[in-house]
Amino acid sequence: MLIIGLTGGIGSGKSVASDKFASLGITVVDADVASRTVVEPGMPALKEIESHFGPEIIARDGQLDRTKLREIIASDAEERKWLESVLHPRIGEQITKEISESSSPYTIFVAPLLLETNSDNMCSRVLVVDVAEEVQIQRTTKRDQMLGEQIEKIVAAQMSRKERLEKADDVLENAGTIRELQDQVEELHHKYLEMIK
Repeated sequence: MLIIGLTGGIGSGKSVASDKFASLGITVVDADVASRTVVEPGMPALKEIESHFGPEIIARDGQLDRTKLREIIASDAEERKWLESVLHPRIGEQITKEISESSSPYTIFVAPLLLETNSDNMCSRVLVVDVAEEVQIQRTTKRDQMLGEQIEKIVAAQMSRKERLEKADDVLENAGTIRELQDQVEELHHKYLEMIK
């Protein structure tokens, strides 16, 4: 099966690109969605987190209190390691399950840290949504109401733009309009369909 790993820095336009692939009938498996799925109410991981951190880690609606959890793991490296040991295998299983259930001609696997976590090893090709750093910061500030310095820290923690582009098999240039990005996705869609003929 042709698996395309879709990645890019924060605010690069990964969602616009993956939404366009989905509208073309392509299965999109998103690592962020998988990481939320494994901690939904009733899931074993949520029970494990609750028994480890106590009932106050669960919000009134029965969901995981992500803000509280973030605060704990931000200040305690051991707790972060414990949480990763619980979540990472389950997220991996969820992603593998969703990819194996895909029935579209090829599958898009969206992961912001695709290259940083070596998840590109499970992909046939790496597709990078590329955008200048200053544009990333502008877009994310507008979208997430975050401070520029918070976004700069996230950008700094991710792989550099140069490194990401060196590892890319395909690149979507997202310097223009949403429509222009969607047109590029359509072109790539046809290219991927040709590859599997």
